[in-house]
Amino acid sequence: MTVDVPGIGPVAGDVAWGGNWFFLIAEHGQELSLAGAEQLTDYCWRVRRALNAQGFPDVDHVELFGPPVAQRANSRNFVLCPGKAYDRSPCGTGTSAKLACLAADGKLAEGETWVQESLIGSAFTGRFRWLDRAAGTIEPVIAGRAFVNAEAKLLLNDLDPFSHGIR
Repeated sequence: MTVDVPGIGPVAGDVAWGGNWFFLIAEHGQELSLAGAEQLTDYCWRVRRALNAQGFPDVDHVELFGPPVAQRANSRNFVLCPGKAYDRSPCGTGTSAKLACLAADGKLAEGETWVQESLIGSAFTGRFRWLDRAAGTIEPVIAGRAFVNAEAKLLLNDLDPFSHGIR
Protein backbone atom coordinates (compact mmCIF):
# COMPACT_ATOMS: atom_id res chain seq x y z
CA MET A 1 0.00 0.00 0.00
CA THR A 2 1.00 3.65 -0.31
CA VAL A 3 0.64 6.27 2.41
CA ASP A 4 0.91 10.04 1.86
CA VAL A 5 3.46 11.36 4.37
CA PRO A 6 3.48 15.13 5.00
CA GLY A 7 6.88 16.60 4.18
CA ILE A 8 7.99 13.40 2.44
CA GLY A 9 5.33 12.46 -0.13
CA PRO A 10 3.97 9.03 -1.04
CA VAL A 11 5.69 6.06 0.64
CA ALA A 12 4.96 2.49 -0.48
CA GLY A 13 5.31 -0.51 1.80
CA ASP A 14 3.75 -3.66 3.16
CA VAL A 15 1.62 -3.97 6.29
CA ALA A 16 2.45 -7.23 8.07
CA TRP A 17 2.06 -8.91 11.44
CA GLY A 18 5.08 -10.57 13.03
CA GLY A 19 4.15 -10.23 16.69
CA ASN A 20 3.51 -6.50 16.22
CA TRP A 21 2.01 -4.59 13.29
CA PHE A 22 4.72 -3.35 10.91
CA PHE A 23 4.93 -1.13 7.87
CA LEU A 24 7.90 -2.48 5.87
CA ILE A 25 9.56 -0.16 3.36
CA ALA A 26 12.17 -1.16 0.77
CA GLU A 27 12.22 2.01 -1.38
CA HIS A 28 12.89 4.95 0.96
CA GLY A 29 16.03 6.77 -0.19
CA GLN A 30 17.59 6.63 3.29
CA GLU A 31 21.10 5.44 4.15
CA LEU A 32 20.87 2.72 6.78
CA SER A 33 23.80 3.67 9.00
CA LEU A 34 24.19 4.20 12.72
CA ALA A 35 25.42 7.74 12.03
CA GLY A 36 22.03 8.48 10.46
CA ALA A 37 19.91 7.04 13.30
CA GLU A 38 18.37 10.41 14.18
CA GLN A 39 17.34 11.08 10.56
CA LEU A 40 16.03 7.52 10.19
CA THR A 41 14.01 7.91 13.39
CA ASP A 42 12.48 11.15 12.12
CA TYR A 43 11.63 9.61 8.74
CA CYS A 44 10.00 6.53 10.28
CA TRP A 45 8.16 8.60 12.91
CA ARG A 46 6.59 10.72 10.14
CA VAL A 47 5.58 7.56 8.26
CA ARG A 48 4.07 6.03 11.38
CA ARG A 49 2.07 9.15 12.24
CA ALA A 50 0.75 9.30 8.67
CA LEU A 51 -0.23 5.61 8.75
CA ASN A 52 -2.01 6.03 12.08
CA ALA A 53 -3.82 9.15 10.85
CA GLN A 54 -4.84 7.50 7.57
CA GLY A 55 -6.60 4.49 9.04
CA PHE A 56 -3.92 2.16 10.38
CA PRO A 57 -3.85 2.94 14.12
CA ASP A 58 -2.44 -0.48 15.09
CA VAL A 59 0.78 -0.09 13.06
CA ASP A 60 3.32 0.81 15.73
CA HIS A 61 6.58 -0.31 14.07
CA VAL A 62 8.13 1.00 10.85
CA GLU A 63 10.92 -1.02 9.26
CA LEU A 64 13.27 0.13 6.51
CA PHE A 65 15.29 -2.32 4.39
CA GLY A 66 18.41 -1.90 2.31
CA PRO A 67 21.48 -3.69 1.09
CA PRO A 68 23.53 -5.51 3.73
CA VAL A 69 27.05 -4.55 4.76
CA ALA A 70 28.07 -8.11 5.70
CA GLN A 71 28.37 -10.65 2.92
CA ARG A 72 26.50 -13.25 4.99
CA ALA A 73 23.30 -11.16 5.14
CA ASN A 74 20.42 -10.80 2.68
CA SER A 75 19.33 -7.38 3.92
CA ARG A 76 20.03 -4.61 6.45
CA ASN A 77 17.23 -3.00 8.43
CA PHE A 78 16.28 -0.12 10.69
CA VAL A 79 13.27 -0.65 12.96
CA LEU A 80 11.42 2.17 14.70
CA CYS A 81 9.60 0.87 17.76
CA PRO A 82 6.95 2.61 19.90
CA GLY A 83 8.17 5.62 21.87
CA LYS A 84 10.53 6.74 19.06
CA ALA A 85 13.07 4.08 20.09
CA TYR A 86 14.87 2.02 17.49
CA ASP A 87 15.87 -1.61 17.78
CA ARG A 88 19.62 -2.23 17.90
CA SER A 89 19.00 -5.83 16.90
CA PRO A 90 17.52 -6.97 13.58
CA CYS A 91 14.22 -7.21 15.53
CA GLY A 92 12.74 -10.68 15.95
CA THR A 93 9.15 -9.61 15.32
CA GLY A 94 10.31 -7.41 12.42
CA THR A 95 12.23 -10.29 10.88
CA SER A 96 9.11 -12.45 11.29
CA ALA A 97 7.04 -9.80 9.47
CA LYS A 98 9.68 -9.66 6.71
CA LEU A 99 9.55 -13.46 6.34
CA ALA A 100 5.75 -13.27 6.00
CA CYS A 101 6.11 -10.70 3.19
CA LEU A 102 8.82 -12.70 1.43
CA ALA A 103 6.66 -15.84 1.65
CA ALA A 104 3.55 -14.02 0.38
CA ASP A 105 5.51 -12.55 -2.56
CA GLY A 106 7.10 -15.92 -3.43
CA LYS A 107 10.59 -14.47 -2.84
CA LEU A 108 11.66 -17.00 -0.20
CA ALA A 109 10.90 -20.71 -0.28
CA GLU A 110 9.68 -22.64 2.74
CA GLY A 111 12.70 -23.67 4.84
CA GLU A 112 15.09 -21.37 2.96
CA THR A 113 17.33 -19.18 5.14
CA TRP A 114 17.07 -15.37 5.30
CA VAL A 115 19.75 -13.41 7.19
CA GLN A 116 18.62 -10.02 8.48
CA GLU A 117 21.33 -7.57 9.57
CA SER A 118 20.67 -4.70 11.99
CA LEU A 119 21.82 -1.12 11.86
CA ILE A 120 24.83 -2.06 14.04
CA GLY A 121 25.68 -5.25 12.16
CA SER A 122 24.19 -7.92 14.44
CA ALA A 123 22.24 -10.60 12.58
CA PHE A 124 19.27 -12.91 12.92
CA THR A 125 18.78 -15.97 10.75
CA GLY A 126 15.19 -16.76 9.86
CA ARG A 127 13.21 -19.31 7.94
CA PHE A 128 9.55 -20.29 7.85
CA ARG A 129 7.12 -23.07 7.21
CA TRP A 130 3.64 -22.65 5.83
CA LEU A 131 0.80 -23.10 8.31
CA ASP A 132 -1.89 -22.31 5.74
CA ARG A 133 -0.67 -21.26 2.29
CA ALA A 134 -4.18 -20.26 1.15
CA ALA A 135 -4.59 -17.93 4.13
CA GLY A 136 -0.96 -16.77 3.84
CA THR A 137 -0.04 -17.76 7.40
CA ILE A 138 3.45 -18.92 8.28
CA GLU A 139 5.38 -20.08 11.32
CA PRO A 140 8.71 -18.21 11.45
CA VAL A 141 11.82 -19.53 13.16
CA ILE A 142 14.38 -16.90 14.20
CA ALA A 143 17.87 -17.57 15.57
CA GLY A 144 20.59 -15.26 16.78
CA ARG A 145 22.96 -14.57 19.65
CA ALA A 146 22.04 -12.79 22.86
CA PHE A 147 23.93 -12.08 26.05
CA VAL A 148 22.65 -11.74 29.59
CA ASN A 149 23.72 -8.39 30.96
CA ALA A 150 21.37 -8.03 33.93
CA GLU A 151 19.10 -9.95 36.24
CA ALA A 152 16.21 -8.35 38.07
CA LYS A 153 13.44 -9.32 40.43
CA LEU A 154 10.10 -7.67 39.70
CA LEU A 155 7.80 -7.06 42.63
CA LEU A 156 4.19 -6.75 41.46
CA ASN A 157 1.63 -5.58 43.95
CA ASP A 158 -1.94 -6.78 43.31
CA LEU A 159 -3.21 -3.46 44.68
CA ASP A 160 -1.34 -1.52 41.98
CA PRO A 161 -3.73 -1.05 39.03
CA PHE A 162 -0.73 -0.44 36.71
CA SER A 163 1.53 -3.30 37.84
CA HIS A 164 1.06 -5.06 34.49
CA GLY A 165 1.40 -1.91 32.37
CA ILE A 166 -0.76 0.95 31.16
CA ARG A 167 -3.45 0.14 28.63
